[in-house]
Amino acid sequence: MRLRRMLAIWAAKITEKISVHVFHRQGVTWAGKIALKICPTILKELAGQVKNDIFIVCGTNGKTTTNNMLCAAIEAEGYKVICNHAGSNMLNGVVAAFALGAGIGGSLKADYACIEVDEASTRRVFPHFKPDYMVLTNLFRDQLDRYGEIDITMNILKEVMQQAPDMKVIVNGDDALSAYLAMDSGNPFVTYGISEKVMDDKDSHEIREGRFCKRCGAQLHYNFYHYSQLGDYACTGCDFKRPEIQFNGSEIEVGDHLAFTVEGRRLQANYKGFYNVYNILAAYSAARTAGLKVEHFNDMLARFNPENGRMEQFMIKDTRIVLNLAKNPAGFNQNISAVMQDETLKDIIIVINDNAQDGTDVSWLWDVDFDRFKEANINSITVSGIRCHDMGLRMKYVDISSMLEPDVEKAICERVENGCGNLYVLVNYTALFSTRNVLKKLEGDR
Repeated sequence: MRLRRMLAIWAAKITEKISVHVFHRQGVTWAGKIALKICPTILKELAGQVKNDIFIVCGTNGKTTTNNMLCAAIEAEGYKVICNHAGSNMLNGVVAAFALGAGIGGSLKADYACIEVDEASTRRVFPHFKPDYMVLTNLFRDQLDRYGEIDITMNILKEVMQQAPDMKVIVNGDDALSAYLAMDSGNPFVTYGISEKVMDDKDSHEIREGRFCKRCGAQLHYNFYHYSQLGDYACTGCDFKRPEIQFNGSEIEVGDHLAFTVEGRRLQANYKGFYNVYNILAAYSAARTAGLKVEHFNDMLARFNPENGRMEQFMIKDTRIVLNLAKNPAGFNQNISAVMQDETLKDIIIVINDNAQDGTDVSWLWDVDFDRFKEANINSITVSGIRCHDMGLRMKYVDISSMLEPDVEKAICERVENGCGNLYVLVNYTALFSTRNVLKKLEGDR
């Protein structure tokens, strides 16, 4: 078995190198697929060599940032961590994280593992190993033609949670859907959340996925919302309510930077987006739940670059560019909020594809509050990608003019040459990697 595992690891490493350097593709998925083909037990064997704990991160939005931040926080304490940094979160990507992190002798030297897992893929991952902790970020509507309604995702997660009854869940208590799932699963859980009102949400037209109690069906009453269905809630028909919060974020600052207090510590990060408060809080709560002191957490935040298209920054000629993923209504609305926190003049490019990984149904665009862009100081909006005409129609419907350029590279180059020097590029899933490659190439050519 050791020889087979060694061959699988060598094959994975060679495949990944060829994919990156010859075909200029990520290559992680193929590396994992080949490794699993050669040694079907490789994930079970390598996961069993992790000395301490295995964390998995699930949820609709924020998985990649939370997972990478948790990994960075544990590394800052001096530990070696296996992590699928690139966000390849299906079975082959998970296998690749372990195989590429192992030595050519077939052994894995790691203290912890932080693994982002696609919710629907948990059924394929859990038979190989049982995590010690699950971080559950949130549950929003996402890619209906791929995932179906939220109930399907919740049923899958409940099933795998019950397969690992000792796994502790670190759950966003402000999300009624996630909190109910944690309670209903029977697994031990701890909560994180924000108990004070931060944003004025009264004019929002967001879709509230968790308006009705999963326990009895009655409507939930909210004292306030943070965004989407996240907030302070209680059922009007039974005793279900927002659980007591163990890791409570308070004294929230949102703007050019983020800051909040938890467990008496003041945490600060130099990037935007209220949703990132939840990502930071989730990573912190997970590390603390596992018994880590995280004495260097602020140092980690000062160095941490979300990368992988999560508020990732580029500079091309004299234009500052921010790339961010926006793949469903809740995520896109938070992207809009982050853009609006920048009060200076800005250009925006929106790239929408409808490949299989995106979900071929783009009707979700009509649930995004694009009309809020009227309140922003926007120089121009360009729509691009495979479904640029749909995006252009969506802009027209809210009386916002836009330019159409299907080719993403041409759209970026045009704004670099003729824009205001401050550009936001918002992309959905399959547009992310190709757009990031374009930006890295243009940045290198400057």
